[in-house]
Amino acid sequence: MTRSESASAASAQPGAGPYGSIEGRTPDINGFLLPEGFTSRVVAVSGDPVGDTDHWWHLFPSAAATFPDGEGGWYLASNSDIPNYLTPDEAWGGASSIHFDNDGSIIGAYPVLAWSHSNAGGAPTPWGTWLSCEADFFGAGRIWECDPSGAQLPQAREAMGLRNHGGAAVDPVGETVYLTEDHRFGRLYRYTPEAWPDLSSGTLEAMAVAGDDSVSWREVADPSEAIDPARRQVSDAFTTPAGKGCWYHEGWVFFATQFDNRVHAVELAAGRHELLWDGFGGRRPLTGIDDLTVDRWTGDLYVAETAGDLELVIVSTEGEVAPFCRIADPAHELSAVTGPCFDPAGRRLYLSSQRGPGNRLVRDIIPAIDWGDGPPGRMGGVTYEITGPFRGRPTTAPTTTTAPTTTTTAPVTTITPTKPSLPVTTTAVPTTAVATSTAPPATTRMPATVAPTTTAVSTTAVATSTVPPATTTLARAAGESTSAADDRGSDWVAGIGVAAVAALAAGTLAMRRRSSGAGSGNDRDSSGREPDEAP
Repeated sequence: MTRSESASAASAQPGAGPYGSIEGRTPDINGFLLPEGFTSRVVAVSGDPVGDTDHWWHLFPSAAATFPDGEGGWYLASNSDIPNYLTPDEAWGGASSIHFDNDGSIIGAYPVLAWSHSNAGGAPTPWGTWLSCEADFFGAGRIWECDPSGAQLPQAREAMGLRNHGGAAVDPVGETVYLTEDHRFGRLYRYTPEAWPDLSSGTLEAMAVAGDDSVSWREVADPSEAIDPARRQVSDAFTTPAGKGCWYHEGWVFFATQFDNRVHAVELAAGRHELLWDGFGGRRPLTGIDDLTVDRWTGDLYVAETAGDLELVIVSTEGEVAPFCRIADPAHELSAVTGPCFDPAGRRLYLSSQRGPGNRLVRDIIPAIDWGDGPPGRMGGVTYEITGPFRGRPTTAPTTTTAPTTTTTAPVTTITPTKPSLPVTTTAVPTTAVATSTAPPATTRMPATVAPTTTAVSTTAVATSTVPPATTTLARAAGESTSAADDRGSDWVAGIGVAAVAALAAGTLAMRRRSSGAGSGNDRDSSGREPDEAP
């Protein structure tokens, strides 16, 4: 059943859901309440090596997506959401990727974006790249287009705007990108590239909704937002209070707004807006709404809670809203569920506990974030995989090596074993910055030694591989740095390469110059939003 064939979106109501209730079930070894027949395993723990690789998993895992590798395996790209208000003098965020073989074993892991920050939302593209969105505290966040295989340098896509980005979704039919804004007076934007799929230039518009729920679009006159934020340039546009996750599926764009706990749907061909779920006032079972994804085999929507009951909740095509799983371990009570996404074959569901308990103190990874020696001091994040009898799947696993992604309906032939080159444009970060001595320290450099702990997170459930530890396809950094950054004593950044590090450093410095100027947001509250701003 498709979304358009189901009950009206406004009629979505609490129910048992397609997998039955999880109430009364016993938590599994990882603390999950799951439906009958489903199991979980730990894939990666922040601050620890990923499987048998030499790559340390990043802190605070956030939005994620999977990409076929063309040989039966896949990549899991994941953001590192380290807000720049926690580390105002250094950019510690970015994104990493885990490479899985066709049986789900880990055969590689490496960074794909460094010296970025506040990397919360994101989106996969039909041509196999990852869009990492900065939810910038100062309203000057970029969107970076990254290669999940790590083979090519990321590119800044500034024509999409510099703001507190929420999530994104790519429409391969309309050849557009939809963007949410993590601001209390945010908008839903539509970006139309001049030459698809090159995202370096294009037209930015904001959605307006009439009284009959019909949708129209208002052009943003100055997408650079040099004087006024885009949301102020289109004052009659539809307000999306704290826009978060965004996903495209079969002619629909779904997105979440956190401040009012709502899930929205836009039917693109009909130009119509619907309210899929109204959780205003904390209505359960879906509250504290954040990221989301769509099961492309069924059309079911999976919505993650950043607060609430730490659940991943299904909004089914039958119009029922029900928890699919819950993290019941009290050690995760200050955490958030993030990054839900399916593998290309649809048999594995990935998600993270963003502040899940790790094996190391956060301050040993990033000295600027000191949450003490107790349990809160180890809340670095854990990434999991859930498997089981997901409905709507073929009775036998696909045997082709070009399985479609979980994210779009684009032809799978657009993704090949050799990734297409990212268009190098004027928004690309110059690599001539290799010689600069003013670059900020590298992102998430991990200490070489692990402090002993009695609260270790078991990784025995992580599938290992006989393949030797993988190294990134980017050039290895040559030599040792003598900067103060070396005091962090790690080799996390060793796999990203001098050119990549220097290029990203230049972009970060440019961003910081912009955010420190007039109107940089020094009067914003702790959410990065102007306290007295009018819509």
